[in-house]
Amino acid sequence: MTIDTLILAICFVLILEGLGPLLIPNKWQVLLKDMAAQSPNVLRRIGGLLVVTGSVILWFILF
Repeated sequence: MTIDTLILAICFVLILEGLGPLLIPNKWQVLLKDMAAQSPNVLRRIGGLLVVTGSVILWFILF
């Protein structure tokens, strides 16, 4: 992996993360408030699920 690939990946993450607040700011605020009300264990499970899902998809794409 080159530095260009890493920068490209970071750019895609920033674009995807910015779509929610840009397109549906009111629903995005509600989502953030709901997530802030969750316990740390629930947030940890959600984060773990996202990491595993992203890793599996990346593995399928690269191999």
